[in-house]
Amino acid sequence: MTERFDLSRARVAAIMNRKAGSGNGESVGAMLEDRIAPACAGFTMIRPQKGQNIVSLAADTAREHDVIIAVGGDGTQAAVAQALADADTEKVMGVIPGGTFNYFARDLGVGETPEAAIDTLLNARIENVSVGDMNGKVFLNNISLGAYPEILERREDAYRRFGRRRVLAYWAVLRTLMDLRHPLQLTAIVDGEKREFRTALAFVAQSETQLEAFGLEGADDVRRDRLPLFIAKAERAVPLIGAALRLALGISAHGEDFELIISEKFIINTDRPTRHVAHDGERSRVPAPLNLSIRKDALRVLVPAEKHGDKED
Repeated sequence: MTERFDLSRARVAAIMNRKAGSGNGESVGAMLEDRIAPACAGFTMIRPQKGQNIVSLAADTAREHDVIIAVGGDGTQAAVAQALADADTEKVMGVIPGGTFNYFARDLGVGETPEAAIDTLLNARIENVSVGDMNGKVFLNNISLGAYPEILERREDAYRRFGRRRVLAYWAVLRTLMDLRHPLQLTAIVDGEKREFRTALAFVAQSETQLEAFGLEGADDVRRDRLPLFIAKAERAVPLIGAALRLALGISAHGEDFELIISEKFIINTDRPTRHVAHDGERSRVPAPLNLSIRKDALRVLVPAEKHGDKED
């Protein structure tokens, strides 16, 4: 019989991205105050200031609370997950989606709306969840090198200048791909074997939902705590645009557009001492080599009390 988590005895804090959900997040905050606060031993709502380090904030908050609820998109979820995974404590994470794709929430099955996720928190059990690790940094969905980090840079620059508009995201994709001149030189060390690649894009996946949405293989391997590494066969703009379109339409096939390598850990080296890397929708410069692995059962997360299936061995 599944052991239900007793929320009534827990001190709960919610760290809320101000852009979570529709509008400015106030409606999600009101729902938490109305439904979660009366159901637990203590409730604190935290709205980070602009530019505040959410990882540090979550780590500090976890010292005084039993449950930390991340309210926001996958970037917010990854920051709270980083704090709790690093702390190696018995503290528990709650998830309320508030982004565009919400792959982490969908992987967990907690609900794709704030309302559904709050229902889950009120009737939950604890599940141990594995996360990806890149040089000590937690990722929940994917990390990528090559074209995608450059797309994020141009998109954020356009957002800063003209505001957040979807058309600017599409413009950033097109401009980046058309300006693509130099493919990456990658060396991947997998199970002791060194392999070299020239590619416009490489990414490591951790979300089975995202892989299935794109029609890519590897979802079952993610469920078995193994990492799929995809390396685009395209080196230049035009063939990469074709692969990107097939990916967006969910018709990309293993062996045609991407080479797929599965392992529990990789070492990826590049032709530069540092590289921009995209991780869960964020972008940062990371020194090479990239050491990629799985932190098995690194998080304790509240998921629906009713099990939908056991994790595969």
